[in-house]
Amino acid sequence: MINITLFSQIISKLDRSKFNKLTSSKGTDKHNKGYNSWTHLVSMLFCQFAKSQSVRDISNGLRSATGNLNHMGVQKAPSKSSVSYQNKHRDFSLFKEYYFCLLESLGQQAGFKQVKFRIKSKIFLLDSTTISLCLSLFDWAKYKTAKGAVKMHTLLDYDGNLPAYVNITDGKTADNKGAYQVPLHKGSVIVADRFYNDFYLLNVWDSKGVFFVIRHKENLQYESKGEITLPENRHQNIIIDELIELKTPASKKKYGKRLRRVAIWDEKNKQTIELITNQMTWTANTISELYKSRWQIEIFFREIKQNLHIKSFVGTTENAVMIQIWTALITILILKALKAMAGYKWHLSNLVAFIRLNIFVKINLQEWLDKPFHEPPKLEPNTSIQGILF
Repeated sequence: MINITLFSQIISKLDRSKFNKLTSSKGTDKHNKGYNSWTHLVSMLFCQFAKSQSVRDISNGLRSATGNLNHMGVQKAPSKSSVSYQNKHRDFSLFKEYYFCLLESLGQQAGFKQVKFRIKSKIFLLDSTTISLCLSLFDWAKYKTAKGAVKMHTLLDYDGNLPAYVNITDGKTADNKGAYQVPLHKGSVIVADRFYNDFYLLNVWDSKGVFFVIRHKENLQYESKGEITLPENRHQNIIIDELIELKTPASKKKYGKRLRRVAIWDEKNKQTIELITNQMTWTANTISELYKSRWQIEIFFREIKQNLHIKSFVGTTENAVMIQIWTALITILILKALKAMAGYKWHLSNLVAFIRLNIFVKINLQEWLDKPFHEPPKLEPNTSIQGILF
């Protein structure tokens, strides 16, 4: 029988050597007084998996695992004051950079089956989500007069369904403004909604050899420069495929090249979706399917908000909020890696709930992932022993 808790086995999946290198380079363990960076990471991952509502819950929860902490590389459970202090003072960029380190290793396991496009370009989905905060407590998070918020601008890798880039800003930052720092990969394609219909931004992407598929605004002013012939008996949802040029001088100054405009009929929602792209060779149906894939990023935002602990925060400083968001992203990465390892077809919400219920149960992780409802073999009663007892 295994003598290590489920949570300890999950923590063992993390590459501690890479974390130690980051810790050394950033000097985050200087004057740590016993609560080092690794213990901090384990504490905040416990906050996510157990959905702890306060630093007291984190401290008491880890304290209840006395005798099992050493398996996680933790000497003793932290006090609530230690968690609170380090959330305020330890640089959140340590957890941010560790997420991307883990993405290179665990992220390779976390991919899931999707409809594959017959294109060689790497596909990225771009969008943002707003995380509401109470302005009286989080006075640094300016959004509206009586409401605070941060906005998470996310570039999602279509293949792994995990963020390849995240830019966290205040709630006031417009979607297109938060996208200017997005890393550009030549030959890749970025799929986004109409809030990224910024011609100056699109020109930057085009100049770097990046393709884009963007839903354009209803008031777009353009001149048609010729239609592209549509197939007669296929893809009847494609209304028009044409080449256009922007009409107004201000728009032409920002983007002077020709664009391709594809209009699609959305039968489900009874509406026309109009797209623009700088990719001239793919079929109109490929452009349509690429935009349809954008829904994956909405699913990702729903997953992290429903299953992880980012709707309320255990600290009120900007640094504490950033640490909690980045450890939530590390948690979703771990969860998707576990889901990929499992023989059982888990729904992410069920996996999170079952881990939460069994977090300190001593059971083999892989066996549990493969057969969560498998009953242990029944032991045959030993009659000779029974005879001795009576």
